[in-house]
Amino acid sequence: MQIVVRKLSRRVSLNQAIGRCTFCTKTVIDIGQPTSASHPQLLKEGEVTPGITSEEYVSRRNKFLELLPEKSLAIVASAPVKMMTNVVPYTLRQDADYLYITGCQQPGGLAVLGHDCGFCMFMPEANPHDVIWQGKIAGADEALETFKAERAYPMRKLREILPDMMKGSSTLFHNKHTAIPAYMNLEPFQKAADNGKVKDVSYITHELRLIKSPAELKLMRESASIACQALLQTMLHSRMYPYEDVLSAKIEYECRIRGAQRMAFNPVVGGGPNASVIHYSRNDQKIKDGDLVLMDIGCELHGYVSDLTRTWPPCGSFSSPQEELYDLILQTNKECLKLCKPGATIRQIHNYSVEMLRKGLKEIGILKKEASNSYHLLNPTSIGHYLGMDVHDCSIISYDRPLKPGVVITIEPGIYIPSYFDGPERYQGIGIRIEDEVLITETGYEVLTGSIPKEVKHIETLLNNFGHGHGMGVGIESHNNVRVASK
Repeated sequence: MQIVVRKLSRRVSLNQAIGRCTFCTKTVIDIGQPTSASHPQLLKEGEVTPGITSEEYVSRRNKFLELLPEKSLAIVASAPVKMMTNVVPYTLRQDADYLYITGCQQPGGLAVLGHDCGFCMFMPEANPHDVIWQGKIAGADEALETFKAERAYPMRKLREILPDMMKGSSTLFHNKHTAIPAYMNLEPFQKAADNGKVKDVSYITHELRLIKSPAELKLMRESASIACQALLQTMLHSRMYPYEDVLSAKIEYECRIRGAQRMAFNPVVGGGPNASVIHYSRNDQKIKDGDLVLMDIGCELHGYVSDLTRTWPPCGSFSSPQEELYDLILQTNKECLKLCKPGATIRQIHNYSVEMLRKGLKEIGILKKEASNSYHLLNPTSIGHYLGMDVHDCSIISYDRPLKPGVVITIEPGIYIPSYFDGPERYQGIGIRIEDEVLITETGYEVLTGSIPKEVKHIETLLNNFGHGHGMGVGIESHNNVRVASK
């Protein structure tokens, strides 16, 4: 256990810190996102985004065109800028399909792919006022040079050029989640829509994104590693600071200092009965002594996300009812992992988990009958989902699809017993989930989140031997004083 803690608790080395402080007098062109010239600490020569080369992006587009029906055209818009207030924007998260095809991390662009036009981009133009306030952005020249578009135009020429591309196409594919009036209002698009000739591009992109390349898997392993290291630090922190909001802040801090750009989703930090709310997000309660805390977290590293869940008692020991339920979930997690292999389906694994949980809950006395409809009140979730550039990745792909090597899924059995549930009182208000990321391999599976403890004895040893006084942050007295002062 000491070795695990030391490995997961490692800090940024002195050499890394010094490396980040080096300077260069060479003029570097700013294109609105990191390049190997502007950010050599992030990108190697030939990479468009960290870890993904220009050649891989070209290969993706070629495979896209292989799946695109003849005489069809695909239009994929970037994610829009969303506003928090009238003048304050949210941090942009690029649409996964647009990023997968182009490598462009900026808003305002449009990608067009077709057998005749190849790969074309329409790019925004920044005026001097925009540059002063928001910085430089990639335009048509950068689309050709950096993103390797075969043709590129400023967005103002869209109405002049795109209609002719559409007119020669029998079917139009587009990203309905980022669709914009700029092309939807064009007459050829309207006509195609009226004739039922407009389809969702996700049917193509999700097929491509389902099986990860070696470069993608490297990023996903790194993202999972960051999340595991961060969660271990947060578990230690919980011993002294049992507050949902503190643990939420701690996990984000630990992920960000290890290189993550953002959290994959708002962390679920459910203490006590809050853990029975599956997507609990308030994170504003003190965790009572003796209660469990469920943390479902994930971070995003250069476009690829992680997703894992652990449940533990910040006080350092499980009660008998808690351990009884936890062991059922843990055994279900382990048995479902064994089913992860090529040819299996998420649906099959899910059905097995339901059978196992129904039987266990009946033996414990929570369910009166294995076939009781009450089970779905205690666990309405699937055993898992696909994972990649989005948390629920490739949503078009059915859970009945046989798994193949290179696919990443989650395995996340759980039980969520609300305080008002009509069952044994000792189990009321307990929520438990144990979630792992799993890569399907040629011979079976690889657990990408296997470094974070989930055995009862390992968790209790970790908390009781390493949790006292561990971690950075304000002391408990200071934390309480801040709360009082803010009232």
